[in-house]
Amino acid sequence: MTFGRYPAGGLAFPHRDLLGIAQLERHEILYLLDEAEPWVDLNRQPSKHSDTLAGLTIINAFFENSTRTLLSFEIAGKRLGADVVNMHAAQSSVKKGETLIDTAITLNAMRADAIVIRHGSSGAVDLIASKVDCPVLNAGDGSHEHPTQALLDALALRHALRERGEAAEDFTGLVITICGDILHSRVARSNILCLQALGASVRLCAPPALMPAGVETIGAEPFHDFDAALEGADVVMMLRLQNERMQGQFIPSAREYHHLYGLTLERLKRAAPDALVMHPGPMNRGVEIDSEVADMLDRSIITRQVEMGVAIRMSCLDILTRRTRGVEGWT
Repeated sequence: MTFGRYPAGGLAFPHRDLLGIAQLERHEILYLLDEAEPWVDLNRQPSKHSDTLAGLTIINAFFENSTRTLLSFEIAGKRLGADVVNMHAAQSSVKKGETLIDTAITLNAMRADAIVIRHGSSGAVDLIASKVDCPVLNAGDGSHEHPTQALLDALALRHALRERGEAAEDFTGLVITICGDILHSRVARSNILCLQALGASVRLCAPPALMPAGVETIGAEPFHDFDAALEGADVVMMLRLQNERMQGQFIPSAREYHHLYGLTLERLKRAAPDALVMHPGPMNRGVEIDSEVADMLDRSIITRQVEMGVAIRMSCLDILTRRTRGVEGWT
């Protein structure tokens, strides 16, 4: 499903891999979103199966623990008709001392048609992509990028705005506040790039110790005062504290963090009257977000983000394997 605004065939998305939002042009992001729309419709039907990737093998190689991302990619591949194999870090030869390059060579020898990779080190996915012959999708690498999360967030937001009757081909004019552990968040990095490419103004809010230096250079506006960052915002995206990536003490306590940076009903009143609430998960209720905010039926689109994750990953797997499948115009 496209709207006639892209180059023909494979020129609409010329990349072999999806390693980050930074590699994409605005029209390529829109193409991935538009191509997800038929899969949104399919996923809402009683029968959720397609033979689009029948006969293809997808390997989900997760060197870092994951629940929702791994499950989402697995469901996406299976609904497209592919054979899906999951490789968990605890079961891999990496635990036995095998190098990342040797693992990549091994995966390549298995003749997979696409490999989805999550790894705890920034740049690891790019390294593996350079050693294999099939498309590679980045499912999160260290504190670097998580491109499909940003894409699903954009798709969820677009759907929510359309249901309100707003034209939402892009996000021009929207003010979006992202609050939480910006320093360690690959989700924040990918979202900043994606949302700005689609026209939004992005505010970032975090304690000083969790705000990376130089965010102004990529066009984001930094805040340390959450109340100020919320003023008039159209969308509020909360991020969890990534304690597993922290070396040392970054915040006084979870209670103090909630007092200063937790999204409560009272604090949400500072945003626009109909501001939407987002969270990529997993949520720490009572720390960065209160349950009464997370569960707001008319404002929270957190469960919609999960739904759109399957559709956007189906879109990415479909597009990146078109050359393999010999789709007309993509060979």
